[in-house]
Parts: sequence; structure tokens; C-alpha cells
Amino acid sequence: MQGLPAFCLRPRDTRRGAVLTLAFLAAVATAASTGCWDREEAAEPAALAARGGGPGPAAAGASGTADREAVARAVAEAVAEGKSGKKAAQEVVSRSGDRWGTVYDRGEYAAFAEGLDGRWTGVGLWARREPDGAIDVDRVEPGGPAARAGLRAGDRLLSVDGHGVTGLAVPDVVSLLRGASGTPVVLGLSRAGADLTETVRREELRTEPVTAVRRPDGTTVVKVASFTRGSGELVRAAVRAAPPGAGILLDLRGNPGGLVAEAVAAASAFLDGGLVATYDVRGEQRALYAAPGGDTARPLVALVDGGTMSAAELLTGALQDRGRAVAVGSRTFGKGSVQMPTALPDGSVAELTVGTYRTPAGRSLDGTGITPDLAAGDGAEERAAAVMGGLGVGP
Repeated sequence: MQGLPAFCLRPRDTRRGAVLTLAFLAAVATAASTGCWDREEAAEPAALAARGGGPGPAAAGASGTADREAVARAVAEAVAEGKSGKKAAQEVVSRSGDRWGTVYDRGEYAAFAEGLDGRWTGVGLWARREPDGAIDVDRVEPGGPAARAGLRAGDRLLSVDGHGVTGLAVPDVVSLLRGASGTPVVLGLSRAGADLTETVRREELRTEPVTAVRRPDGTTVVKVASFTRGSGELVRAAVRAAPPGAGILLDLRGNPGGLVAEAVAAASAFLDGGLVATYDVRGEQRALYAAPGGDTARPLVALVDGGTMSAAELLTGALQDRGRAVAVGSRTFGKGSVQMPTALPDGSVAELTVGTYRTPAGRSLDGTGITPDLAAGDGAEERAAAVMGGLGVGP
């Protein structure tokens, strides 16, 4: 298991819960100076995820919560009867209304875990589930197999190796797309009303979750593509490497979320301790805190859009509520739920919604998203740069 992340996680009492909701300044005073969590809780931060259901956004909306004991019982009964444990678990999750819940077999979960490390074997496309259940290509990895085959954002994905994908959850589509490196996969597509078929070969792919580019005006654009393992420290390193006093444009556009611990680590780059978010795990209230010592002086603008989801919204909400950043762009996606994995009797894994999170000021973003301080569509980066100039940085 990874080392303990740099924030404390503990149950929150009822009185403090009221204070968190009603009085922001009291909420962000300081984290306790004693131990962070007990042994049972220690595994949670590394596993806790807030994302759009695999590598790419899915549909918005409130989510039910599947009971992990009910899922485990269903699997045990199915296995005892010689039936598919995974299928039994999927049926329970489906009936629960947990739209973000997903069940993986051993191999699928291993591939999923690779994705959280910023690497995976697949074709290099991000899927998006539309409200009517259609699966669209949200974007393609530059230079990847899908890109070389001519796939592009906006293509509708109809089938994978003959399996229809309309109506499937995004993680299930991703499972079909993944496989052994070098193996072919046949994609059925629709583009501008015409159907077409493309055969591509899977490859091992890697993403750079964080990149930093210096603008001519002296500000640094820190682009965070997703919150995979290590991305929080990469954000902190990018901030440390920026010229003293120079502004930061934190670009979270199109970020589907990821590991909550990494989003909190990224928040720690800009905050000197204090509250980042609260959330509940099966009704028990908990809180996430930034590590002390972040850069609280340099100007900061967060760029967001409709593809900013989950853990990326958690980060944006914290910076906005704490008065640390000006948010520029368009309303974010609005997924405010968190998921944790549960091992099942047959070795499969159910990733189930365990609750929702709130920003330091007590805002729930589920289904509503974050409204930026300044609306901007095309040319959002230049609008953000102008805002930075108003904060005393740039031309």
C-alpha cells in the first residue's frame, strides 16, 4: 500500500458538521495535530475515487447506493449454484440505482488499476455516455491506435467486437475496449449518419496527467488531465518550479476526476492546511484536509468546463470556497459522489457509491456542478489570462 497521504481523515461530529455548513471560516481553522486515522480507515484515502466512471465522462444525475453486503451475498449464492458471480453482482447494483457502481472480474480490475497509475492497454479513446444511452467518443489519445485509425471526437460507438454498447455504463464499454497488447478489436461506428467499421490493435498506453507550460505573459499553465496516482505531487512540483510570484492557470477542463487523495494533494499546493471537502461513507461523516505549507500568495485562476468532473470539481470547489482561486469557464459536470472498491467472494470487485461530498462551504455539487465566477466559452484561456492581469500578474 502507498504511504499515508498528507491530510487527515476522521469522523466528523454533529456539532462540527453544523459549523462546517453554516460558517466557512470556523470550518477551515486547522486540522487536528494528533494522529490522522486508525488502521481500518487507512486504506480508504488510497481507494476512494470520485470520477466519471472510467477514463471519460458519463451521464450526470443523482445516484443510489448499492449495499455491499447484499452484493456479496448475491455473489456467494450465485457461485454456490454454479452461476456467474459477476452477473449476480451487476444485477444487484443495477437494481439499487447506483448509476456509478461497477463490477469487475479479476482481470478487468487489474486493468482498471493500471489506469489509475496512468497506464493502460487499449485503443486510446475516451467514451462518453449520452442521456439517451448512446456512447460517443469524447476524445482520442494523440498518436494512439484509435487516432491512427482516423477516429475522432463526436464519433458514435455502436459496438465493440460485435457487442452492442448502447445503454452500457462507460466502465463496461472500457472493459470491452481493453485487452492484451497487440490483439485486434473491431469497432462499429457511426459518423454523420454513415456507419463504418474500423479494426485497431490494442497497445500499452501512458498518459501524462500533469503538464506545465510557460505563457509569454509570464504565467504558468498547469494542465491536470486526470487525478491518477502521483498527479497531486506533480502539481505541487509544477507550482514550486514556477517563477516566484508568477500566476498559475490551473487548467481542469476535461478532467474526469480520479483519486480523491490526489485531488487533495493538489489542493495542498495552494492552501496552508485547512478543509478541502467533507464526505460521508455509508452515513458516517468524514473530512479531508490539505497539508500545511502550500503557496497561498501567488495569483491563481482555475479553468473549468462541462468536462470537469468529480475529484476535479472537489478541488475547484475547495479553491473557490476558500477564496483561493477565481474560477473561469463554464458550469462543471456535477458529479458529487464517491466510490470505494469492495472485494467479492469470487475474487471480483464491486466499486460502489458510498456517499457524496460537499465543499468547505457545505455545497453539494451532485447534479448541479460549479458555476464559475466568470463565464467563458471559446477563448477561455485568454479570458483567464485577463483575469490574472486583474489580480496583478501579466500585461
